[in-house]
Amino acid sequence: MHTLEQLRSGQLAGSTRLDLSCGLTEFPVEIFTLADSLEILNLSGNALSTLPNDLGRLHKLRVLFCSDNQFTEVPAVLGQCPHLSMIGFKANQIRTLPAEALTPALRWLILTDNALTTLPDELGSCPLLQKLMLAGNYLTALPETLAACTNLELLRIADNELAALPQWLLSMPRLSWLAYAGNPFCEAAEATVLAQYPIDTISWPSLTVEQQLGEGASGVIYRGQWQRPGGAAEPVALKLFKGAVTSDGLPHSEMAACSSAGAHPNLIAVHGKIGQHPAGQEGLVLELIDPAFGNLAGPPSLASCTRDVYAPGTSFSPTTALRIAEGIAAAAQHLHSRGILHGDLYAHNILNTTDGTSLLGDFGAACFFGPDDATVAQALQHLEVRAFGCLLEELLAHCTMPSNSAAFQLLSNLQQRCFHPTPTSRPLFTEIQEILANARAAIA
Repeated sequence: MHTLEQLRSGQLAGSTRLDLSCGLTEFPVEIFTLADSLEILNLSGNALSTLPNDLGRLHKLRVLFCSDNQFTEVPAVLGQCPHLSMIGFKANQIRTLPAEALTPALRWLILTDNALTTLPDELGSCPLLQKLMLAGNYLTALPETLAACTNLELLRIADNELAALPQWLLSMPRLSWLAYAGNPFCEAAEATVLAQYPIDTISWPSLTVEQQLGEGASGVIYRGQWQRPGGAAEPVALKLFKGAVTSDGLPHSEMAACSSAGAHPNLIAVHGKIGQHPAGQEGLVLELIDPAFGNLAGPPSLASCTRDVYAPGTSFSPTTALRIAEGIAAAAQHLHSRGILHGDLYAHNILNTTDGTSLLGDFGAACFFGPDDATVAQALQHLEVRAFGCLLEELLAHCTMPSNSAAFQLLSNLQQRCFHPTPTSRPLFTEIQEILANARAAIA
């Protein structure tokens, strides 16, 4: 984090990135001294409500973060920044997105946790748009023009007021990661799944909280002990939800999906939901993961936008890569059979060991679909198949498998089918599992 003193003294001359979070109520004019170098400007965590009318002087600006401020509309002046490709205004009080604020280079737009009721039709005139984050608003509809954004890959519309899922979404050629829980149209499907797959309640007095293991957007995870009735204490993980909206949606929806996912070897086991918490906090009692598991990859970077970032030198043997693919395909098929769309099937949400044993985690974007409309149910599954295609492409790119081998050809052809621009032409996970089994036989 930088300071105003550093900026004013000239210490930051030539900087390509500036991070200022110091209670600003006005845009510091000294930022313009960096006009010939500044590419990334982070003004999150201030008290700003406007930006200067001559913002376009920052002619190299590519990324602007203004989350956790006091804006009531996205500043129209953003349209004067021709290279601006990433715009973030999470957690303001934004009610208006002017068409003039949209830039031709826009790839990534974050408007999570605001007060939007409508979006401009001109959003469909952003041909490079890949990532659109709109969870936690009051949208009752999406502009049909958005269907023209054929590069859109990730869409977050959870916790809005949508009465129906737009049908044109289901035929978008590259859409791979979709989250829509917490809207009126999916309440019935969520209730049906929860009723069909109930979960035990574990009383808070039977739990002991130990050290914190990690923290995410939706909650905090602790190591703990669970005193089973009449049995020995068992080490577990306790996830206590924060309750606030995240970029993916509502923690309540995540908890519902985790609770109803059921047991599967490639999912983190859920022992039960926490009851009788003294503060009424919601939470889950989870299997404690062996420390031998680690994240398969890191999350997307500003540059990669929608694709995960692997550590330099990452390499998998053919057997390991295939085992990862088989495990995740099996987990996805299991979820789909229960009417659950994971919504965030990514390598950074996969825990794996060196031999390829894998667990699919993070249900923050999960949502539900009902069996009554088979066409919609299959379309949603085909959408998530493209996300699996991304994973498979990455595994093959980091795999030592010879490109002329029969197994590689099978997997490469499968990956291409998962990427088919017509979603209904993609295989479902039942067929994907069969092809993966054939690839394993070819390796053997």
